[in-house]
Amino acid sequence: MSNVEARFGLKGKTALVTGAARGIGKAIALGLAGAGANIVMADLDTSEMERAVDEVLALDGIDCVGFKADVQDEKQVAKLVAQAEARFGGVNILVNNAGMGVRKLPQEMSLEEWNRNISINLNSVFICSKAVYPLMKRAGGGKIINISSLYSLFGVGKLPAYAASKGGVTQTTRSLAIAWAADKIQVNAIIPGYINTRLSEGAKRERPELEEMVRNRTPAGRWGEPVDIAGTAVFLAAPASDFLTGVAIPVDGGYSIMP
Repeated sequence: MSNVEARFGLKGKTALVTGAARGIGKAIALGLAGAGANIVMADLDTSEMERAVDEVLALDGIDCVGFKADVQDEKQVAKLVAQAEARFGGVNILVNNAGMGVRKLPQEMSLEEWNRNISINLNSVFICSKAVYPLMKRAGGGKIINISSLYSLFGVGKLPAYAASKGGVTQTTRSLAIAWAADKIQVNAIIPGYINTRLSEGAKRERPELEEMVRNRTPAGRWGEPVDIAGTAVFLAAPASDFLTGVAIPVDGGYSIMP
């Protein structure tokens, strides 16, 4: 095995990816599998997840399984982690990607909508991370990768709960990184820029000018694609990032560095 393979390869590792049926979650799952990891997918959309599982299984030497799970529910998450352990012997990498956004002004948003957004985007990070912690500690370490958002850095009028939840994801990342550093568990976050996903499609329909506005502000001159996030996820999952913890890395084509 070359030094590059040793530092960046994931052969023999198992990655659990939430919200893995499409978009960023699916791209990360394929990226981790391409680096050698076996994959456990979790999503509520079983039809799209089945297709995503088939794509991973098409890679040579990779095993993949999908489970329906609501990541807001502690019991379902506990069952999910138990299933992953039974199939692969443990979970070495967790990617907390499941998320959603309620597009409403604050005065139009109900408390139920606010709580649901916080629960899916933020509470799930705590629930899933806590569930895999004993497995990672027993294995002598692990990697947790949380998917945050540019809106953890900027305010946004029509996604107040989403922005609050993603700000919480970034801060939870830092807190878990401190708490679990002694257990050799690195916890980091990725801050995707404007990425072409189902969530962004709704934003573009509502604001037709958004496509051009983002492209003009982004030094890279384009919107991102889900695959653009996968490389950073592979790095954060690999031994190459063992001395990196508690950071939130923007993958945004330079959008966040513009004045």
